[in-house]
Parts: sequence; C-alpha cells; structure tokens
Amino acid sequence: MTRSSGEALRLAQDRLRRFAEQEAAGVSPLYAHLAARAAEDPEVAGLLTAAPPEFATPTLLLAAAHRVLHTEPWSELTNYYPSLGGTYGVDGDTWPRFREFVLRRADDVRAVVATHTTQTNEVRRAALLFPAVAAAARAAGGKIGLVEVGASAGLLLGLGRFGYRYQTEQAGQLVAGPAKPSLVLHCALELAEGADFPHLPKRLDVAARIGLDRRPVDVADPEQLAWLEACVWADQPERLRLLNMAAAAQRADPPELVTGDAVDDLPGTLDRLPGGLPAVVLTSNVLPYLADARRTAFVAALREVARHRPVWWVSHEPHRAGLDRVLPDTPALHAPDGRAVTVLGLVRFDGGTTDARALARCDPHGQRLVWLP
Repeated sequence: MTRSSGEALRLAQDRLRRFAEQEAAGVSPLYAHLAARAAEDPEVAGLLTAAPPEFATPTLLLAAAHRVLHTEPWSELTNYYPSLGGTYGVDGDTWPRFREFVLRRADDVRAVVATHTTQTNEVRRAALLFPAVAAAARAAGGKIGLVEVGASAGLLLGLGRFGYRYQTEQAGQLVAGPAKPSLVLHCALELAEGADFPHLPKRLDVAARIGLDRRPVDVADPEQLAWLEACVWADQPERLRLLNMAAAAQRADPPELVTGDAVDDLPGTLDRLPGGLPAVVLTSNVLPYLADARRTAFVAALREVARHRPVWWVSHEPHRAGLDRVLPDTPALHAPDGRAVTVLGLVRFDGGTTDARALARCDPHGQRLVWLP
C-alpha cells in the first residue's frame, strides 16, 4: 500500500466513523451500524478510495451498495433494506451479509463510487426553506426568480407548489402552500424564547426556476432517477416516497437545469433570469462540499451579482460553511447542549451592503426547525 493510498484509506475510515457517531446515530440504525463496522474493516472502507477525496463520503459508499443491490433483489441483504421491501431490523447477520455482498460485487461498487457523487434530493428540506423564501419574496414585493445551487435534480425548486403542515405547541397545526399541492410535507415548528411565528403564505409568485449543478440529474431518465433513489438512506422509505412524488410533479413541469460550477458559473446562471427579476438563491447542505476558499468566493460572487439586480440568499447550511462569512457566530445558532446544527439564514445583498439574519436552527433532513427572534 502506497503512502497516498494509505492516507486515502485512513480518511475513508475516519469519515465512516464520524458519520456513524454524529450523523446516522439515532437517525438511521441500519446506516449507523454499517458505517461503524465499515470504519473498522479496511477491505470495505477501501472501496471508497475509488472516489476523489473531496467526494469520498460515507453516503457515497452506502449509496453505491444500495444501487448495486437494486440489481440483485434476490440477495439475502435486501431483507435489511426497507427501501427494497425488507422487514428485518439490524441483527447479528446484518454486517456479515453486507460485507459479503459488497466484496463479492466489489468491482461494481467501485465503478459506481468512481463515477458518481452523492446526489441528495431531500424533499423534506423544502419545509425548512419555505418560510425563508417567503420572507425574501415578501421583501422583494412581487415575482421572484428561484435559483438552486448544487441542485442535483432541482426538486427543491418546486417548493412553491408543495403543501406544508407545521405542527406547533402554541397554535396547533399551521397550514401553508397552495390549495392543491403536488405533495404535502410535515415539519415540527418550535419558537425560541422571544420569537414570533414566521409568515407562511398560501402562494409564492415564482416566475422562473433554475438549478445549477456540476452533474444535473434528469428525473425523466430511469437510470438517473435510480441513482437518486439509491442515495436515499435505505431504512427511511418515507423519504423515498416523497422523492418519487416530487419527481413525478417535476416531470410534468421541469425547471431549467444548468451544468456548471457553483462559483464560476453562478453569475451566468443568474443572468438567465428575466431582466430585473429579483433573484432568490438557495443552498441546502451544499457548501460543506466546497473548499474554504471557494465558499468565500461563492459569497463574493453573490455580492458582485447584487450590483446589477436584487439578490437574496437562503442558506440552509452549517454555520461554519457559509453564513460565517456574513454573520458572526452566536449561542443562538447552537443546540441547547452546545452542538453545532444547520442554520436557516436569509441574506440580502444590495449593492455594497449586506443584511444577514439567522432565522432558525434546523434538523438537517427537514423534520424540525426552531424559529429564532
């Protein structure tokens, strides 16, 4: 093993371990178990080294195994995958069956890892983004152009067509979105001390929708849709159901998808909006995949575009991954136990000025948001 390959393996193992302990624990029993075991198994973890380091994430390895398992539905491993009809919980056979499968199909798993990137289209995040986009649209005073950076298939661009049910302690269920939505999303909404409920309109006037991604996904293509399905965590079939409902709605009225870089091609993408249309730029768990200098360049690109048109940035990211360029860290941006969480931010760039607000603390997959004063 060369030094570089050894470093790549250690990086993969460290990432798998952190994923198991910090991301999947308490959320996905199956993926927490598989990632923790893979972190201690050089043969399995080594499959992830087929990807460039910046894309070699635990979710890529798990998605690759999921995708290859689609082609072998008679495998005993499918019994542990609710996404494929499995009903078994994690037990003593889960890891041995997973290990046997991915090593027997190692060439196929490596091929997927080497040629794909994780394409997370977590539709439930629309429930987090909706109040922030509504606030931007209200400030814009009319029609807006919606641009999602790191869009993948761009399913979040349909957020103005979804229905929302926000469950609150103070007011019961709050309903938002159109009367006949393409799908309905549920989200717990809590108020931090001193906060008021956000404005939750019935309608957003979205005049244009554009997604920017280095590898846009066409949900009308069965193979590309199958990869999106494989990227859904296998023991969360409700996420898979919502993905397919959103994909069906999008096939009926697709947004424009642009192939390009999140920074270099951002100005040109915003220029595709009709002249003078205020731009609302969305990012949702995208900026952690950019190097630190590229995150700074991303914010600078938004500032530059704002010299020519009104620009709002709706950011659903860890604070350190973007908002820290325009908004200082405060205790309000952390969970009560001090853990860093994803933050819903709204930033207006207006010529040479920047107005940045933290709107809410969020769960990463859209289950809950805590609205801030």
